[in-house]
Amino acid sequence: MNDNETSRLSRLTAILNQLQAKRMVTATALAEKFGVSIRTIYRDIRSLEQSGVPVLTEEGKGYYLMEGYRIPPVSFTETEANALITAEQFVLKNKDASFVKAYVDAIDKIKAVLRSTARENVELLSSRTAISASSAAAHTSNHLATLQQALTAFNVVRLTYRKPDSDSEEIRLVEPFAILSTQENWLMVAFCRLRNDFRNFRLDRIVQVQVQPDKFTPHKLSLEEYFRKTWK
Repeated sequence: MNDNETSRLSRLTAILNQLQAKRMVTATALAEKFGVSIRTIYRDIRSLEQSGVPVLTEEGKGYYLMEGYRIPPVSFTETEANALITAEQFVLKNKDASFVKAYVDAIDKIKAVLRSTARENVELLSSRTAISASSAAAHTSNHLATLQQALTAFNVVRLTYRKPDSDSEEIRLVEPFAILSTQENWLMVAFCRLRNDFRNFRLDRIVQVQVQPDKFTPHKLSLEEYFRKTWK
C-alpha cells in the first residue's frame, strides 16, 4: 500500500468517526477539516457506501448514518487513553453522583478494548494521578444525568426545589436550556414557566426531578446569546 492509499484509508476512517460522532456533517465541513476538495469528499462518501456503510443524505443539509448503525471503537493510542484517564481524575472529584457513575462506566468500556500492555500502563497512570478537590464545602447532587437527557429530548421537567436560605420547597415546571459548572456546583439554566423567563437552578437544591412526557419547543437562543443577554 503506497502513501496515498494509506492517507486515503486514514481519511475514510476519520470521516466515519465524524459521522458517528455528529448528528449530521456537511461535505464542506469535512473538506475543510481534512484539507481536501469537496469532490474528494464526495468520492470518499461513495467509497464508504460501497463498502456497506449506510451513509444517508439530507438534501441541502449533509450526511448522517442510518439510525442504529455503529462501529464500536477497537483501539486507542496510549496517549489518547492517558488523556481519558487523567480526565477521569477530574470527574471523580465532581459533585454530581450520576455524572461520576456514567463516566466511570464509560471508562470501563474503553479500558476493555485496550491491548493488555496499554491497559496495564493506564492502570498504573490511574493509580499515580491525584487531583485535589476544588472545595471541601462544595455540595453534592444526583440529577445531572437525568437533566442532560431531558435537555436533549426537549422534555418539560417538574422540579421540587429548595429555596435559598430556607427549608421550604416549591414546585417549578421548567424547560431545560443549558448546563453550567462552577467550582462548587452544577447549575441548570432553564425557562421557568412560573416566572415566564430564564432562571438558574442549583442542582444541589433540587430535591426531586420528574421528567414529564410533554415536549417543549426548542429555544432559538444560543448559549452565547443567552450569556450576552444576561450580562447586559
